[in-house]
Amino acid sequence: MSDNKRIAKNTVFLYFRMLLIMGVSLYISRVILSILGVEDFGIYNVVGGIVVIFTTLCGSLGSATSRYITFELGRKDYEKLNRVFSAAFMAHCAIALLIVILCETVGLWLFYKKMIIPADRIEAAFWVFQISLLTTVFSVTQVPYNACIIAHENMKIYAYVSIVEVLLKLAVVYALLISPIDKLVFYSILLCVVQVSVMFIYRFYCRQYPESKLRFCKDRSLFIDIFSYAGSDMIGSVSVLAQGQGLNILLNMFYGPVVNAARAIAYQLQSAVTQFSGNFFTAVRPQIIKLYAECKLEEMMRLVYNSSWISYYMLLMVSLPLCFERNFVLSLWLGEYPDHTSSFIILIIILCLIQALKTPRTTVYHATGHILRSNIFVGGVLCMAFPLAYLFLKLGGSPESVFWAANISMIVSEFVSMFILRRYIKYSILNYFINIHCRCFGVSMAATVILYYIQQQLEFGWCRLILMSLASVIITGILAYMFGIDSTLRNGLNRLVRSKIIRRK
Repeated sequence: MSDNKRIAKNTVFLYFRMLLIMGVSLYISRVILSILGVEDFGIYNVVGGIVVIFTTLCGSLGSATSRYITFELGRKDYEKLNRVFSAAFMAHCAIALLIVILCETVGLWLFYKKMIIPADRIEAAFWVFQISLLTTVFSVTQVPYNACIIAHENMKIYAYVSIVEVLLKLAVVYALLISPIDKLVFYSILLCVVQVSVMFIYRFYCRQYPESKLRFCKDRSLFIDIFSYAGSDMIGSVSVLAQGQGLNILLNMFYGPVVNAARAIAYQLQSAVTQFSGNFFTAVRPQIIKLYAECKLEEMMRLVYNSSWISYYMLLMVSLPLCFERNFVLSLWLGEYPDHTSSFIILIIILCLIQALKTPRTTVYHATGHILRSNIFVGGVLCMAFPLAYLFLKLGGSPESVFWAANISMIVSEFVSMFILRRYIKYSILNYFINIHCRCFGVSMAATVILYYIQQQLEFGWCRLILMSLASVIITGILAYMFGIDSTLRNGLNRLVRSKIIRRK
C-alpha cells in the first residue's frame, strides 16, 4: 500500500473513532455535570490534574519510545526493535513507581496545603486523588503498546476498541445514577475500571507484533539513549504541563473549583474540535519519521508543509462556527454552565490553532533526535506562561488573563522554533513563514470577517448554527484552496479529484 493511501485509510479509521467518542463524550459530560454538580466536577478535574503534573516524566519518555520504535521499524531492524520495546516497557515501569512516590509525597502536600477544596469534600477528593494515581500507573505502562500500534500505522484497532470504550462509559453513567456511595468517588472508580479494561484489550492485540514479546533487556547503551532522549524532551514536557495543569492550579488558587469546572468544560469542547485535525496528523506522524530514517528529506519537508496546511484548515473549519455560536452550543449541550466558559472557549481555540502549525515541525525535531536545544529555548519560552499568568492574577487579572499569557508565550515560541530547526534541516525560514503562517493567518482573517457578516444577518438558534457550520466549511475550503496552499498541493488535489471522477465513470 502506498504511503498516501495508508495515510488516507488510517485517517478514515481515526475519524470514525473520533466521531464515536466525541458524540458519546459530549453526552456523558452533560450528564456527569448534572449528577456531580459544578463544584464536584471542578474538584475531579483539578485533583486529577495534580497527578497529571507528575506524568511529565512519562510524557517525555513516551515521545522517546514512539520515536525509537517508529525509527527502527522504518529501518526494518526487527531485532533491535524488540530490544527497544522491552527496554521501553521496563523504563515505563520504573517511571510508574517514581510517579507513585512523588504523588504520595509532593502531590499530597500540594493537595492539602495549596488546593482550595470545601472542607466537607476533602475526604472524597483524597480518594479521587488515589484512584486517579492508580489509573495513571496503568496508563504509563501502556505507552509502549500504543506506540507500537501507531508505528505499524494500524489505526483500525483504535476505532474498534473505541466502540467498547464508549459502551463502558455509557454504563458508567447508568451506574452513577444508581450509586449507593459518594458519586464523586464512585465515578473515579468506574473510570479506572474502564481504563484498565481498554488497556488489556490493546495489550492482547499487540501480541501479533513480534517485537511486543517482552524479554529482559540488558542493553545498557539503549537505556542510556532512550533516557537521554527523554531527558532532552523533559523541558518540552514541563512547558506543556505549565500551560496545562499549572495554569489550572493557578485558577484554583485564585478563583476556586467553579472556575476549574468552566475550564474543564471549555477543554472538553476543545478536545472534540482538535480531534478533526489531530486524527489526520496521528496518521501522518509515522510517515514523517520514516522518511527521515530513509534520508528522504525533501519528501519529508513536503509532507510537513502539506500536513501543516491540511491540519490547520480542518481545525479552522470546525473552530469558527463554534466560536461564533459558542453560547448556543453551550446552552444546547449543558443548559446552564459556569461563568467564563464562553470566553475560555475562544482563547483556548486560538491557542490550539497556533499549536496546529507547530505540531508537524515538532515531529521533525523528534525524527532527527536533536531535541535538546529546541526544548531548552522553545520550552523555556512556553514555561514563561506560568509566571506571566501568576503576575496577571496577582495584579487583579480576570481568569481569562491566564489564557492570554498562554497565547503570548505560544506565539513567541513559534518563531523561536522555526529558527532552531534551521540548524538541523536545510529549509528557507522566510519561505516557510510566508507559505505557512501568512497563508493560514490570511485565510483565517478573511473567513472570520465573512462569517461575522453572515452571523449578523441570521437569528439566534438552530438555523443559524447549521448555516454557520456549512458556511464555515465552504468558505474556508474555497479560501484555503485558492490562497491558503501552494500550487504543488493544489495540483495534487486536482489529480486526486480527477482520478476519483474517472473511476466512477
